[in-house]
Amino acid sequence: MAVKSSSAEKRHRQSEERRLRNKAVKSAVRTSAKKFVILARKKDVGEAEAALKDMIKKIDSAARKGIIKKNSAARKKSRMQLLFNSLKKAQ
Repeated sequence: MAVKSSSAEKRHRQSEERRLRNKAVKSAVRTSAKKFVILARKKDVGEAEAALKDMIKKIDSAARKGIIKKNSAARKKSRMQLLFNSLKKAQ
């Protein structure tokens, strides 16, 4: 990439590093959510509860860092908690 100044080059490097870091965090959130949903569909309450706690931890961390928005984090957590509650109720 042809940039005009050294400060612009540095800014570009920094933004690229942040983009990759944010992408990894978002990917981890999606992976943990998928893992929870799979366990919930298998009706494995114990494993699903552990996966839910892990997922909530990752979502909260991402929201605190500003990688995902606060309301998006709350919405994801709420939907997954509803799924877990319906799973527990079914037993």
